[in-house]
Amino acid sequence: MASGAFEELQTGEFGPATFDLLRRLVHQVRRASGFPPPEGHSVWSDDAAYDVITAMLSQEGAGQRFVTVCFAQAADEASLERLFLTSIKNFLIDEAKKTPRGKLRRRIARLMDEDPVYRKSSSSPPRWVLAEHAEGAVWQGDLDDLIAVAARVEGVGITRWNHSGPTPRQTVHALKTVLLRVLQYARGAVREEDLAKVLQARFELLAPARFTALYADEGTVAELVDQHTATTAPDPTGVEGVAEDIWQRLSPNERLLLPYVDEDVQHAAQLLEIRQAHAAAVLENLKTRLRTALSSDSDPHAVMAALLRRCGDAPS
Repeated sequence: MASGAFEELQTGEFGPATFDLLRRLVHQVRRASGFPPPEGHSVWSDDAAYDVITAMLSQEGAGQRFVTVCFAQAADEASLERLFLTSIKNFLIDEAKKTPRGKLRRRIARLMDEDPVYRKSSSSPPRWVLAEHAEGAVWQGDLDDLIAVAARVEGVGITRWNHSGPTPRQTVHALKTVLLRVLQYARGAVREEDLAKVLQARFELLAPARFTALYADEGTVAELVDQHTATTAPDPTGVEGVAEDIWQRLSPNERLLLPYVDEDVQHAAQLLEIRQAHAAAVLENLKTRLRTALSSDSDPHAVMAALLRRCGDAPS
C-alpha cells in the first residue's frame, strides 16, 4: 500500500492517498486565502472540498491532466504538495473571479488602487487599509460590525450599476464614501473579500430586488393604510410626489421591510433571509430615513400610506 500520493502516482494509480492529499490542500488554501465555498454549499466542509476537486478533475481540456503535470514536475512528496497547492489556489482564484462578488472585488480593488487614500497590504489574502493608518495594523473584529457601520452611512445610493465599462461617477462616489467610513472605523487592514461583502450588504448589489404584497396586521402600519385608502384623485397636496421621492431612495430590502417596520429584528431577519445583526442595521436605517423624510410639511400619515400602496403595487 502506498505511503503517500507521490508513491501512489508512481504506480500509475490515482487512488485514495492522492485524493486525500488534494482534500487537505483545498482546506489549507481556503483557510489561508478566504475563498468562498463552491456553489451549492453555504459553508466549507469535506463535501465542499470534494466538489472543488471534482470540478478540477472535470475541467474541459485539462481534467486529470493537472495531476499528471504536477507529478511529472515533482521530485518527492513535499514538492508534489507544493505543486498541487499552486494548482488549487489558481483554480479557486479563477472560480472566484467568475462570481458576482468576485467581479465586485475586482472593481473596488481597481478603484482603491487608483486612489492614494487607500493602501493595499502585502499580505495574503489581499487586504486594504487607509494610507494614514499604521503599517501592519489588521482588523480583527466581527464582519457584522462593519456591515452596521456601512448601513449608517447616509446620503449615498447607487441608482446605476453597470456590469461592464467605466463605473459611473455617482457610483464611484457612493462606493468610496462607504469604504472610507468602514476603514476609518476598522483602523486596520480589512480583507478585500470582506469589503465586498460589506458593499454587497449596504447597496444590495448582487441580488435582485424582492417585494411582497402588503397585508393587514395589527400594527401601526396597517392602521395607516386603513386611514388613507388609495384613490385616483388629483394630488393637490403633493403627497404622492413626496412619497415617490422617498420610495426612490429606499433600497430593495428597505422597501421589503416597509410594511413591517413595527416588527422586531428577528422577524426582519427571517423576512430578508439575512443575519440578525445585518437586519437590525437595515431596519434602523429604514426608521431613520422615515423619521427624517416624514418630518417635512406634508402630512406624514398620508405620505406613509402612499408609500405602503407602492409596496402593494411592486412586482413580486
